Amino acid sequence: MSNASPAAHFPRKFPHHALALAALACLSATARAEEAATEPAATLETVTVTATRRAESLQSVPVAVSVVSGEQLEQSNRNTLGALATQVPSVNFRTGASNKDTSLFVRGVGTISTSPGVEPTVSTVIDGVVLARPGQATLDLLDVDRVEVLRGAQGTLFGKNASAGVVNISTRAPARTPEGYVDFSHYGGGNENRLRAGISGELSPGVTASITGLRARYDGNVRNLFTGEDVNGYDKKGVRARLDWDLGGGRKLSFNADWLQSHDTIPTGVITRSSLIAYPAGTVTNYPAFAAALGPVTASDDNREINNNLKTTAADRNRGASVQLELPLGSHTLTSITAWRDWQNQQVQDGDRLSAPVVGLPQSHDHGQVDFDQFSQELRLASAQGGAFDYVGGLYYMHTKDRETYRRDVTRVVADGSSFADWGLAHYGTQSDSTALFGEGRWHFAPDTRALLGLRVTEDRLSFDHERSRSTPDAQFNGAIPGVNAVVANQGSTSETGYSGRVGLQHDLSAEASSYLTFSRGYKGPAYNVFFNMLDRDTLALKPETSNSLEAGLKTETFDHRLRVNLAAFVTKYQNYQANFYDNVDGTVITRLINAGDVSSRGVELDLSAKPTPQLTLGAAAAYIRARIDDFNCPAGAAASCDVNGKPLPFSPDWKLALRGDYTVPLDSGLQLTLGSDFNWQSKVQYDIGQYADTVQGAYGIWNASVALASPGQGWRVAVLAKNLTDRSYASFLGRGGSYVNRWVPRDDQRYFGLNVRYDFL
Repeated sequence: MSNASPAAHFPRKFPHHALALAALACLSATARAEEAATEPAATLETVTVTATRRAESLQSVPVAVSVVSGEQLEQSNRNTLGALATQVPSVNFRTGASNKDTSLFVRGVGTISTSPGVEPTVSTVIDGVVLARPGQATLDLLDVDRVEVLRGAQGTLFGKNASAGVVNISTRAPARTPEGYVDFSHYGGGNENRLRAGISGELSPGVTASITGLRARYDGNVRNLFTGEDVNGYDKKGVRARLDWDLGGGRKLSFNADWLQSHDTIPTGVITRSSLIAYPAGTVTNYPAFAAALGPVTASDDNREINNNLKTTAADRNRGASVQLELPLGSHTLTSITAWRDWQNQQVQDGDRLSAPVVGLPQSHDHGQVDFDQFSQELRLASAQGGAFDYVGGLYYMHTKDRETYRRDVTRVVADGSSFADWGLAHYGTQSDSTALFGEGRWHFAPDTRALLGLRVTEDRLSFDHERSRSTPDAQFNGAIPGVNAVVANQGSTSETGYSGRVGLQHDLSAEASSYLTFSRGYKGPAYNVFFNMLDRDTLALKPETSNSLEAGLKTETFDHRLRVNLAAFVTKYQNYQANFYDNVDGTVITRLINAGDVSSRGVELDLSAKPTPQLTLGAAAAYIRARIDDFNCPAGAAASCDVNGKPLPFSPDWKLALRGDYTVPLDSGLQLTLGSDFNWQSKVQYDIGQYADTVQGAYGIWNASVALASPGQGWRVAVLAKNLTDRSYASFLGRGGSYVNRWVPRDDQRYFGLNVRYDFL
């Protein structure tokens, strides 16, 4: 890798689609120039965030935060946390055939593991409730007010599993005046339909409530030639309810409950190659037997066909409830959040990706089930603001229990045409208890300068049990079953005490500009590699993952609050990074979770918002993030090259850019016409820590546009959306098997159009 400056890595030829937003700006300037003298002044709305566990202005918090409104996500047909990767350049997302296989990345760092004994590196929080498993975070974004992405280690106030960042979701508070709406969308390219409806208002003096429902279905954009069905779709239904009660005297009670059930048909990858490229030699090995068995599907980079005799499905049920109580205690406020959540996941996967077993290519069909519960209690005390010293501190406790069952059925065919059926069955699970004491204070030792100091002490207790049985294979196979390890039974436990915190200085350069410099330490607890094919050597606990981060930021608002520019530069180093790497077990290559060594992430981020006129709103976000492996800890018997030092971390392009523009044209009779466009671009990305050339997605950009007609006075809005206007196919993930490479096909892999209609009936 070259040692050139960051600017040297920027592409010389920038994608021309980005000029669309510039053209939109020029159009607005010309069209509205004559009316500028009579229009009211344009100003950006104040953005409120809870990045410091209390409501404050985005511009006043010494944290790098990106904010996306729920309305913007809904109107853009971005309904999951994975969609944040197109809105926030510092965020990336790993998809999979099941929610269990997904993961969020911030600043190039995330956790790739399906083990219940591993925490995420990026924490997801909904209304103050932490989600313990990554798979829980793939819920539909229903009734969301805003999503805050806190970049960098946030372990002081948000918990130990936030060493890379936090996705903080706030749902809409019930309205005091009656509100009700119906929202329907239809999108082509897979027959997608989404119906949302909600009602909100005051039930009695001081008591407000809301309830929102969702019904959505999408056939998918991948064709299974074996069944003749479209797959890669979903079927969802859910409801979210909230009740807020003002008890008087500053006392407030809030009750939240949600339930979401989804049924996804995401295949276990779509084949792009029937060959593999070795690393680092670059040798290409072809697998003609697999290519022939794949027929009539032809592998290609833009393939959208499979030929599977088992329909891959994932059924999820997410539900939970929480009670938040706020009590004034003199000049302080005590907040209590009590929460329970339950997640059930059932998955069926066609592991061989073929229509039938053939000689040398056994059939592998998997069935798995997850039953996960968590309970959490947080007590938080916040001092009044405005004095010489203010602070937030508290206690936190979380208990989790996971039980899983996983079965693999293997069918093998020999040369004479005989077939043999074998199986493996594992029962396993984990329990964890985490207790923490935390606090962060600000000392205002000058009118324009304040010092920051925070600390969190966490005690973790983690245990697991695992038992696997299997059939007795025919003697001609020497007792081996492809993809099923030997009978085993294990259990174990571990405990750790970890420390995370933050220290820094914040200085106001003027009434419109603030700067900060912080040092943060992140901590992610110990882990066990608990999975179907767990071996005796996996019973040793992984060490906690820790990080040290230095960050400098500048936040400004200028031109009478028409332009907001926020900059952040950072360097973060991780020790005992927990990651999956390749191992060889009985001749079969598998991935194992290990303490992979030391990695680092450094870069610069820009967030820009502008409102040149009352009709025009512009936004831009860019990130240069260099996430690299510094010192890899090669496991004994590794089935892949460990010559990866200096190479990129998976799911981390060096460059990402997001541009957006909206221009509203007032029409007669109170109507409004809004033209919108957004463009998202990223440089090439490596999807595999093994650094294979065939798991690299090249640079690409996606251009979207919309036209909306609305009558605010009459409460209706109609919008036409165009997604991926240039029809750019790409892979949201590339994975390798024993004789192939497959990709995961994103929703906007092809150009498609849609219609959104909303009516506010109250």
